[in-house]
Amino acid sequence: MRVATNTVNAVLEQYQRDLGDLYPATEVRAIAAAIFHHELGWDLIRLLMDREAALSESELLRVYMPLKRLRTGEPLQYVIGETEFHGLVIGVDPSVLIPRPETEELVELIHRSGIRPSRILDLGTGSGCIALALKKFFPEAQVTGIDVSDQAILRAMDNGRRNALQVTWLQGDVLQADLELPEADLIVSNPPYVPRSEEAGLGLHVRAHEPHLALFVEDADPLRFYRAIAGKAIKALSPGGALWFEGHHIHSPEVATLLEQLGYGDVRSIKDLSGSPRFVRATR
Repeated sequence: MRVATNTVNAVLEQYQRDLGDLYPATEVRAIAAAIFHHELGWDLIRLLMDREAALSESELLRVYMPLKRLRTGEPLQYVIGETEFHGLVIGVDPSVLIPRPETEELVELIHRSGIRPSRILDLGTGSGCIALALKKFFPEAQVTGIDVSDQAILRAMDNGRRNALQVTWLQGDVLQADLELPEADLIVSNPPYVPRSEEAGLGLHVRAHEPHLALFVEDADPLRFYRAIAGKAIKALSPGGALWFEGHHIHSPEVATLLEQLGYGDVRSIKDLSGSPRFVRATR
């Protein structure tokens, strides 16, 4: 890659030229700032104040190398290999979904709900972000994360080590009839819930790079995972135990109805910060 100069400003302009067709200008600037922070340790103030500073050859290489992957639409979090979730550094790669702000809301709602669980299950744990955040908030609880993907379990294990949080990780498929869940006071799940018909409308960074196994559900049965999990959870939950789901805003009322039909009590649909019905909670 040829650039006019080796200044910070020249690098930022190159980012804008290369990524401007994929992202709004403000997002390109945020991506560039994240790369400078991750690769060179620069904070935003230094990036703003030292725009005319000259970078060494090695520094230029470190901030330009990620552009090759970013130009393909690969998410920033995969390029730098990590993201933040409730103050934890969560390693991510294409075997796991990138944690969303809505999922942080889910954890915060559970934390503030007044529950004091001693045994927690996170079904479809992926990177382990939910399980690890709940372990952070409920340090005395025994937390278990379950996922169908061996690669996801390995990633979750690594995230547990890097955050010094003790969680038990198990491989298991919630759709298998013979899977028995261990007893728990709290079961939480953010299962695949994006209808396959919405795939084409998703951004390139999502549909081309994040794991479809963790994203999509067939339109013919959008409640497939909720039905399977809720059916197992009602047997595993202690009396008064809570089940929390994240899901698609379109299907939230159907999930609530399903839980009522299965015998759960105190079923509630809860809106996210954007006003969409995103979460459903119920008790045994």
